Amino acid sequence: MLHLTCSVSMARCLAGGTLMPSGRRPHSWHPASSLLLIGLLLIGICSGSSASLVEPFVTIATYDGVINPVAAEYLHDALASAEADKAQALVIALNTPGGLDSSMRLIIKDITGATIPVVVYVWPSSGRAASAGVFITMAAHVAAMAPGTNIGAAHPVNMGGGEMDKTMKEKIENDSVAYIKSIAQQHKRNAAWAEDAVRKSVSITEHEALKLNVIDVLAEDVPALLKQLDGRRIPLPSGPAVLKTAGAALREFPMGVRLEWLKAISDPNIAYLLMTIGTIGIIAELYSPGAILPGIVGAISLILAFYAFQSLPVNYAGMLLFLLGIVFFVLEASVTSYGLLAIGGVISMLIGSVMLIKSDAEFFQISWGVILPVVTLASAFTLLVIGTAINALRRRPATGREEMIGLVGVARTTLAPDGQLAVRGELWEAVSDQPVSAGDEVEVTAVDGLRLRVKPYFKKKEVRA
Repeated sequence: MLHLTCSVSMARCLAGGTLMPSGRRPHSWHPASSLLLIGLLLIGICSGSSASLVEPFVTIATYDGVINPVAAEYLHDALASAEADKAQALVIALNTPGGLDSSMRLIIKDITGATIPVVVYVWPSSGRAASAGVFITMAAHVAAMAPGTNIGAAHPVNMGGGEMDKTMKEKIENDSVAYIKSIAQQHKRNAAWAEDAVRKSVSITEHEALKLNVIDVLAEDVPALLKQLDGRRIPLPSGPAVLKTAGAALREFPMGVRLEWLKAISDPNIAYLLMTIGTIGIIAELYSPGAILPGIVGAISLILAFYAFQSLPVNYAGMLLFLLGIVFFVLEASVTSYGLLAIGGVISMLIGSVMLIKSDAEFFQISWGVILPVVTLASAFTLLVIGTAINALRRRPATGREEMIGLVGVARTTLAPDGQLAVRGELWEAVSDQPVSAGDEVEVTAVDGLRLRVKPYFKKKEVRA
């Protein structure tokens, strides 16, 4: 507005022929100057009214799954994009059973330092905000839930598996309670219920959450949520902001192919499959060099499995037992053990699969519906593929020099030590360290260029009882 006023004042001054200092008359007005002045006026009008032409919008980030490094990266990128685009708010449509404490704290850190309001909306119906989801929801500037959802059960779970000792359990509990109470008090929410959610694993419905001041809004869908948020004053580190969300446009922030892929392979069941495929592929390539495809698939699968395991509580003893089981199957294909190695392989793989993830959390466990088929197919495939490869290595060569070794021929001349030998209807120059008479049978022991080295051949006599 100031820019526009200055432009108009300048126009009036120039158009009115105002005297210059010392009373001198101004220069004559040129038509080109008029065009320049009109251009300046248009620029001033456009810049002065451009802010009013921008339609208010809200960015929506939808996340459904375990809170892990992928979730933290996705929500960080969504918030950064919303802040850069000057969105009215970022709405996080959340449905999670919980997840990693480290990833949860990164998300809460981003929300706390946001320059625009962040709304966490537990959605869709039948969705939930459990464990780490409780912390994230209560850390939002506005906490909302959809009908048919629930929130709670935030008791910390031992990521090392098994029972924690009393002292360690109290330390983790107290730390989590202090953290969630601080978050609740910061946003003037029910800190007492938040403590019970951690200590007693209590869980409540959306109506109970609204009544107990755990959330701020209950909305059927996103448009209804935005309608209720319109005009709400949100305190931010940079100063209070007033939401203008009634009728605001919705901009979905997609996760992207890369993060979708990383999210998929971070599932414990997928990571377990990738490790199995990778291990078998590498072993098959080692036993059958030159096949190429098993090696490529195995290497890629193992790298992806290792990426997934870095975001999972992996027990390396379980991993070693699993790999030991596959080694037993390889040995079974090459060593006569009357099935003992195969049985040991199955037992080792089953125990290793159960021990692989060291967490009591349900969403980190590998399903038995995956373990049993994988162990069965892996054992059968390993025995078949590795057994075939080993048999191929033991098979007598069909071509080349190696094919000649072990063949039995007839001396056409006396070998003392040189002479001629007939093998498979072909005449060869032969040499023998022992005298051989014409017509005697000899066995090929080596190939030296175009000359065969032989020794007398003695048929094994059949021994009768």
